[in-house]
Formats: sequence, C-alpha cells, structure tokens
Amino acid sequence: MSTARVTEISSTSSKSFDDAVENGVKRASKTLRGITSAWVKEQKVKVKDGKVSEFRVNMMVTFVLDD
Repeated sequence: MSTARVTEISSTSSKSFDDAVENGVKRASKTLRGITSAWVKEQKVKVKDGKVSEFRVNMMVTFVLDD
C-alpha cells in the first residue's frame, strides 16, 4: 500500500501553456520524488502591449511518499 501527497505549484513560460506545464513538472522533479501525475487547475496569460507575454499554469502535482 502506498500513500500519496498533492501539492500545488505555479509555473510560467513565454512560449505556451504546454511549455509552462513541462517547466513545472521538470522543476518539481528536482525536489519531489515519485511524481505520478499533474492536474492543471488554472491557466492565465499576462498581456503586455496588446500581446501575450507570459503563459502561467497553476497545477496540482501528485507524488508517492517514501515508505
């Protein structure tokens, strides 16, 4: 039997929402072991001079706790 924990993180990208998700999971993997999934909870964009300048995602990352 295993036990998991869920934590919320935010990540950004100047390219796309997909890239923001990739960046977030990659960064979380440096600190958290056993990541099994990520759920994108919210997406936002930052606008500068009438153009999208930043893509931001808030996501819930699930990881299994060590025994």
